[in-house]
Amino acid sequence: MDREKIIKLFAENLRIERARKKISQEKLAEMANITPEYLSRIESGKFSPSLVVIANLAIALEISVDTLIPV
Repeated sequence: MDREKIIKLFAENLRIERARKKISQEKLAEMANITPEYLSRIESGKFSPSLVVIANLAIALEISVDTLIPV
């Protein structure tokens, strides 16, 4: 799987999980200790987050990291 497809699928999974939990971008960003602008760019597929940010997002959403990462 190429880099762009991984980033796109990660962004889609993140949006789905955030919506499922009914959490705003602003609230999730606060919970994951990132800015809302950065989260928006991650969800739009413009940025690829670090492993630490991915872990923080998963913790904030109360899901496992593998739920977000496309395999």
